[in-house]
Amino acid sequence: MRRHVQAALLLLTGSAVLHISVLSQVYLRYVKEGLRPFLVASAVLLLLLGVVGAVRDGLPFAPRRTAGEETDDERTADGQAADDERTADEHQHAHGHGRGHGHGHDSGPRVAWLLFLPVLALLLYAPPALGSYTAARETDNAVARVAEFDPLPEADPAPLALSGFIARVQQDRDRSLAGRTVLMTGFVTPAKDRAGTWYLTRLVVSCCAADSRSLRVRVHGAPAPPADTWVTVTGTWHPGGGGALGTATAPVAIDARTVRRVEEPVNPYQDTTPLLP
Repeated sequence: MRRHVQAALLLLTGSAVLHISVLSQVYLRYVKEGLRPFLVASAVLLLLLGVVGAVRDGLPFAPRRTAGEETDDERTADGQAADDERTADEHQHAHGHGRGHGHGHDSGPRVAWLLFLPVLALLLYAPPALGSYTAARETDNAVARVAEFDPLPEADPAPLALSGFIARVQQDRDRSLAGRTVLMTGFVTPAKDRAGTWYLTRLVVSCCAADSRSLRVRVHGAPAPPADTWVTVTGTWHPGGGGALGTATAPVAIDARTVRRVEEPVNPYQDTTPLLP
């Protein structure tokens, strides 16, 4: 890969990162919100390196000299280049090789051209967030221990994040969910063990999409919408055949009363409490 192409690649990469982190919120499909300043700083650095490389290698927007003007450094460089060429010719002649059989050299491997593909993808195509395919293969429902639960909201239904619902089912010995209608938002993940059964799901990240973990609540009493559809589910805790509320063996499931389709949130990896309709 020639140097001017390397400079162009740096400029394109910096522009792409700046586009997804400043001009849009696509970056939230890759990393958590707190990493935005670091993305912006990286983009600016890449752009500066690209401009420096372009000016150094004489791209069209680099400073031009008057025709016929030649600096002392260039004259010295031309003389050195001529000496190097004569030395190379003598070396090839001594080894029985003509000039036409010399080995070509490039400033980088050809595979580096493939770097243009992800850069163009960032500029021209916004990939979807991770969904049901990933959620079905992740370790799920790893929620933090809660020392003391706040009272549930007085609203009916009570809006809850999936992590809050799961924690109350498994840890709340006061059984605050008993008899309460709750409202939660997530996307649909079909169950692999039984046809027609599905989960209300969230993927949450600690740093980036690569470390995502799944939060899942099995839904009973409603047909499964298409996979990856974002929905709001209203219902009550489903007791099933497991343990009682507030124990680790309690089933994390809900008896759905209503299932309503909603738009995908701007930040799909943040487990937030839904707004009441």
